[in-house]
Amino acid sequence: MSERGALRARLDLLAREVAKFGAVGAVGLLVNIAVFNLLRHTTDLQVVRASVLATFVAILCNYVGFRYWTYRDRDKTGRTRELTLFLLFSTAGAVIENGVLYLATYGFDWNSPVQSNVFKILGIGIATLFRFWSYRTWVFKALPAEAPSAETPPAEEATRSAERFLEQRRPAETVEPDPVRH
Repeated sequence: MSERGALRARLDLLAREVAKFGAVGAVGLLVNIAVFNLLRHTTDLQVVRASVLATFVAILCNYVGFRYWTYRDRDKTGRTRELTLFLLFSTAGAVIENGVLYLATYGFDWNSPVQSNVFKILGIGIATLFRFWSYRTWVFKALPAEAPSAETPPAEEATRSAERFLEQRRPAETVEPDPVRH
């Protein structure tokens, strides 16, 4: 396969990963915003406290989606390490997300329900970029690939890696239907 084909295969894999991450994140966003508004309108919690609680409910929901769907093909051997790193990077993302809301609420006194939701979503967007990078780099590590030989060009190795990834997703065997006999 050409170097261009290998790049295309890697970009296709990345696009699938981003789409799955986005789908899980969209569910987490809905959970986050719903819990935030529910807490905000039914309790006397301050805006940022309600946001922090909503963020952590969404983080728990997202872990299930990431582990069992988005990154289900990734290394599963170190679950304690994985969960610890997930919580660490999720907490950093929560600080980013809620820091934006805190700055808007207490720094600029923008705390109407609409403004709070706008800045909460803005904070989620910024934190999502950080979370995507940290989760795929540190938390849900890719399984180690076979060591390339000295003669294997990088483009060919990338293609093999993409093919191994795709092979894991194909059924083990396909069964041909029997021809209809008259």
